[in-house]
Amino acid sequence: MPTVVQVGLVGFGLSGRYFHAPFLSVNPRFHLKKIASSRPDAVHQFDAGIEWVATADELFADPSIDLVFICTPNETHVDYARKALEHKKHVVVEKPFAITEPEAIDLLELAEQQGCLATAYQNRRWDSDFLTIKRLLANGALGAVVDYECRYDRFSPIDPKARSWKEQPGVGRGNLYNLGPHLLDQALNLFGDPETVQATIRIIRPDSHVADYFDIKLGYADKVVRLESSLMIYHNQLRYSLHGTKGSFIKGGLDAQEERLRLNQLPNEATWGSEPEDRWGTLYRDGRAELVESQPGNYTPFYDNLYEAIVNGAEPAITPAEIRRLTRVIDLAVESNRTQRVMPYVL
Repeated sequence: MPTVVQVGLVGFGLSGRYFHAPFLSVNPRFHLKKIASSRPDAVHQFDAGIEWVATADELFADPSIDLVFICTPNETHVDYARKALEHKKHVVVEKPFAITEPEAIDLLELAEQQGCLATAYQNRRWDSDFLTIKRLLANGALGAVVDYECRYDRFSPIDPKARSWKEQPGVGRGNLYNLGPHLLDQALNLFGDPETVQATIRIIRPDSHVADYFDIKLGYADKVVRLESSLMIYHNQLRYSLHGTKGSFIKGGLDAQEERLRLNQLPNEATWGSEPEDRWGTLYRDGRAELVESQPGNYTPFYDNLYEAIVNGAEPAITPAEIRRLTRVIDLAVESNRTQRVMPYVL
């Protein structure tokens, strides 16, 4: 493996253009060599030095590519990742890693057989708010958590002129597969395997063709965990509320990295990931309220770990066991909604 990892992107929409390309372009251990996309102008506008190809197969056939990011519509993730692995490429798959747990298992087993890394992109572990929560929990500021609620809401009414694939019906479409993996991965990272999964998945926007709302309850013996997301919330302020035996923490607003990336800012700026004060959370304990400065968010550690996993054999930040767990919980959420039952995590 060369010192600099040669990278290809399949897809150059929101994920490829605004999440991966900026971080790869400023990291000297990666070289973003080639992009397969239907948008050559966007590729050349971002960086004229990047090679553009029309199809993923052309990218996979390039023997110099070491690592491929799959940034395409959800239902294509597994097929593209499988082809990349068959060409002995390491792969990072955008969320959802797979539509079902059996698909995830098959893909992870293929990666092992090929001697390649296959991992999922769970960037929200490095959001400002989540890093701040992990710091508070590590410091014991809340005591033992007994109630955890996380929301990720947007106001995205249906535009009849829009043709986004995300609004078209199909396998793996809808908010559970879009924002759901973020919320679930964070909760599972904090609390581990749940005992049960219970979910409601609905369409609430007028004229929507995909499920745009979900609420999921993860059952634990010692705490309540609720995750909720709606695409019809105009005032989408509340993000987290945590209550523990020693205090509570309430947090609003979203991590600032995505909005800065959409403004074409690069993540090598000195103040990258800093949150404005009006998004800081409040810690309630000992009869008083304390504004808590947010820890800066930064997705760079994901890429640093990715390099170490590929070149030096380090454990990936997002492990195969965590990928399987997340896809299982999503499967159970779908089944819970279908049957209106509380599903045991261990089948």
